[in-house]
Amino acid sequence: MTDQLGYRARIGIVVPSTNTSCQPECERLRPPGVTNQVARISIKERPLTSEQAFMEHVQAMRDGMRGAIDQIMTCQPTHVIMGVALEAFWGGVRAADELQAELAARAGVGVSMGSTATVAALQRAGAKRIAVLTPHQPRGDEQVRRYFEEAGYAIPRLIGLKCPSPVQIAHVTRQQVTDALRALDGDDVDALVQVGTNLAAIDACAEAERWLGKPVLAINAVTYRDALRRCGIDDGAAG
Repeated sequence: MTDQLGYRARIGIVVPSTNTSCQPECERLRPPGVTNQVARISIKERPLTSEQAFMEHVQAMRDGMRGAIDQIMTCQPTHVIMGVALEAFWGGVRAADELQAELAARAGVGVSMGSTATVAALQRAGAKRIAVLTPHQPRGDEQVRRYFEEAGYAIPRLIGLKCPSPVQIAHVTRQQVTDALRALDGDDVDALVQVGTNLAAIDACAEAERWLGKPVLAINAVTYRDALRRCGIDDGAAG
């Protein structure tokens, strides 16, 4: 027997409970015959402007991630997206690879993460020098920069929006994203990258790619496309 709606694939998506952007952005990219199933890691909505609060926030996501994986596997997804952006970059390339392998072994299916999916996309584009947009506080930006530099990319510019709390990441406007992308661009970069799965950016990045004439990679789009490819699905998405 085959799942009536998810007869091509069922994508499990693990996100923090405060994240209101990853699910709807992935849903817009979903082709016919594929369903998205979401599990949420319970975290607090609180200010992240102190070092202690930020690290407690990171630890809460880390503590809940594996339980959310166990929960989503009860609906037997074909593939899983680990939609916690910070954890996907934390500790550099080796730590990210180890985490991806650990979660895949736990789930028993393939796992896509924003860090490794973005590098795969940059490799396909032939990019070597990138500018990066994040919603993070400086400690998170340090981890993102470390990951990409270890992966072999030069980063002439990085803009961290310093969103004051997890929920407020989703309150960043499309115009703010567009303005940041314009500020990041230059002749010294081959591609622009947006990270932070709660930062809604797929529309702004798709539009910017047209007028900049270079790849502008939104993390939710890149990660979802990675999941589809690894399920043997290569459908395009409108826009």
